[in-house]
Amino acid sequence: MFDKILIANRGEIACRVIKTARKMGIKTVAVYSDADRHALHVQMADEAIHIGPPPANQSYIVIDKVMAAIKESGAQAVHPGYGFLSENKLFAEALEKAEVAFIGPPANAIEAMGDKITSKKLAQEAGVSTVPGYMGLIEDADEAVKISGEIGYPVMIKASAGGGGKGMRIAWNDDEAREGFQSSKNEAANSFGDDRIFIEKFVTQPRHIEIQVLADSHGNCIYLGERECSIQRRNQKVIEEAPSPFLDEATRKAMGEQACALARAVGYASAGTVEFIVDGQRNFYFLEMNTRLQVEHPVTELITGIDLVEQMIRVAAGEKLSITQDDVKLNGWAMESRLYAEDPYRNFLPSIGRLTRYRPPAESAHDSAVVRNDTGVYEGGEISMYYDPMIAKLCTWAPTRAQAIEEMRTALDAFEVEGIGHNLPFLSAVMDHPRFCSGEITTAFIAEEYPEGFAGVTLPAPELRRVAAAAAAMFRVAEIRRARISGRMDNHERTVGKDWVVVAQGARFELSIDADREGATVSFVEGDSLRVTSDWTPGQSLARLELDGDPLVLKVGKASNGFRIRTRGADMKVAVYTPRQAELAALMPEKLPPDTSKLLLCPMPGLIVKIDVEEGQEVQEGQALCTVEAMKMENILRAERKGIVTKINACPGDSLAVDDVIMEFE
Repeated sequence: MFDKILIANRGEIACRVIKTARKMGIKTVAVYSDADRHALHVQMADEAIHIGPPPANQSYIVIDKVMAAIKESGAQAVHPGYGFLSENKLFAEALEKAEVAFIGPPANAIEAMGDKITSKKLAQEAGVSTVPGYMGLIEDADEAVKISGEIGYPVMIKASAGGGGKGMRIAWNDDEAREGFQSSKNEAANSFGDDRIFIEKFVTQPRHIEIQVLADSHGNCIYLGERECSIQRRNQKVIEEAPSPFLDEATRKAMGEQACALARAVGYASAGTVEFIVDGQRNFYFLEMNTRLQVEHPVTELITGIDLVEQMIRVAAGEKLSITQDDVKLNGWAMESRLYAEDPYRNFLPSIGRLTRYRPPAESAHDSAVVRNDTGVYEGGEISMYYDPMIAKLCTWAPTRAQAIEEMRTALDAFEVEGIGHNLPFLSAVMDHPRFCSGEITTAFIAEEYPEGFAGVTLPAPELRRVAAAAAAMFRVAEIRRARISGRMDNHERTVGKDWVVVAQGARFELSIDADREGATVSFVEGDSLRVTSDWTPGQSLARLELDGDPLVLKVGKASNGFRIRTRGADMKVAVYTPRQAELAALMPEKLPPDTSKLLLCPMPGLIVKIDVEEGQEVQEGQALCTVEAMKMENILRAERKGIVTKINACPGDSLAVDDVIMEFE
């Protein structure tokens, strides 16, 4: 077994690998860029080596710099994580030449499966079901349009060396095929240094289901069940679960056996994932093989009890698999929610900045429930514009799917993040969505259920009533404390009063509070009541309460006459007034936001790649105005209505902040 391994990656996956290596008694070496000098993975590793400037193409994916760090550290093996150099055959070959073990598959398997065109041909030869498409190289946009028409719209335009949703576009007509080809080509060149593109039929109403395989260098290969990854946005997975609520045992077995057949065909050895598109009749088609550890691997670990990182290390050390197919048992259900530094209210655009507060729910493991959080950040740390916006993977396990979802709801409510935009409200909204809860999901779920984007959650009336009762009880406690501190009167509780009016999400609740040492009874004017108990004290940012014995978790922030509260996907101001204050508040005029309808504002921190219009030009609704690149993704900004460009304030190459004015219209 190895004494020391180097992790050629950063963020949460580097931290994840370090945890298993530490458990195995193996020392670890981190590498870091200037931007990651104080990163969590650097702090966790036994030693750390600087490898260059912040951009990944000047540090993390420069093979010579990583090889120099390996030589300096004396590491005997390298774990590549995912992304960066994890599927780079030149890196695997360089390690082999240097007699350093690669904790991943052989270089020839990476080459064969890393190229989507070659991998599809090999899959067909191995007897794996594949999607119709054009596997030849496509030279230009005109050829892309011609091929797309022959296959039949809709089509998926993909980077041959792509992954992680980058370099992928769906086209429904010739114009989208032309535009998508160029954007995919640009993203592929920037992210992978390889701009080759291919096109295949887009299967409508599909599910994205993948099979985890594990193979050694002695000819053994097993599959560890499947993961359902259909909740996606812009081809990027957001929520994953294992097993799939859709597969039956026969389909699972057929998919697993085909995945292993493909792995054997390319001499695979390590952990790997074979991804499939599955239609409504459980017909499945090969999508791609990822020759690395997947982001969503924890859900497989939770239902099988197998540490995939440990298995990868053991296989790389030449050991035989100690697990047979008969040993693999799927136990319970696991959910994974990806926490991204992005603003769900701005169409999920990336957000950067300092984490002024970062308090994940406590990790725990019991027979009835597990909470796990794989993360690479800490409170006070910086979210950089140079890397992927994912900052944590929150996972839950329970005996049934419904229980795993409920555990996830509670864990999401208890997750505190401040200082940046984040997608916690959206993740909570999905967990409560009836369609998700039923398991009737496809890769079109987000597009179909949130066609206008995510505008927040309006709580159902019963849940809003619970929040109102909790907020009133909490506000009363805060008022008593203020009275005690100010010394207004000796009998502070009598000073505060019993009658209150709560206003939240447009609803008004008139109520009274009778408190005792154990809690408070909140009685509504309609005659019903709720018993509220909690140990919350003013100033705490997380409140855990029980209402009539049922739990309620609230993220609590300061606000005038009440609180800013986040729970179950709703992020809202909850105002708590005395009856007289409520009368006066109803008379106050509403403050209107400024008019920005004649401005194109930069929706995210990013780099202007291209300006598509000129001053004085008339533009039509939907016309491309400019392209902004942020966190390795290109974003085309379009005109919302017809108008004339009067002024352009930015040029290609400019770095802009959120809400900087790019251009003005009349």
